[in-house]
Amino acid sequence: MIARTLTMFIVLAAGTARTAGAAPACSQETLSVQGAPVTIVYCITGALRANGAAEIIVPVTLTYSASRGSIGRAEELHFLSGEGVSRVLESLDLTGVGLTGTLHLTLDYSHGLVQVEGALLTPGAITIK
Repeated sequence: MIARTLTMFIVLAAGTARTAGAAPACSQETLSVQGAPVTIVYCITGALRANGAAEIIVPVTLTYSASRGSIGRAEELHFLSGEGVSRVLESLDLTGVGLTGTLHLTLDYSHGLVQVEGALLTPGAITIK
């Protein structure tokens, strides 16, 4: 319990220090989906905060783009605190980028970055990453 509380404090302090004056921490990756490149960008945009339920809330802006369209929005991702790497699932309807289907992403939060760890395209359960 003490280790988890200490880890949560360190993560929150690091997030607050970073957002005080530094550029947002961003990850970018391009995946081949249905033969088309889809670029995925996640940027942490503010201080991390705890919600009292062993979670860290990470504010991000996300952008998905392909040659036929782009989707961008701000949201908050909820990761477990006290973990070396914590994961969440995100689903993307591909019609906004001019493709068909849904891209199911496994996102991980580690070392101050949100990154794509895995991607599965449905229908068909096609492994993208």
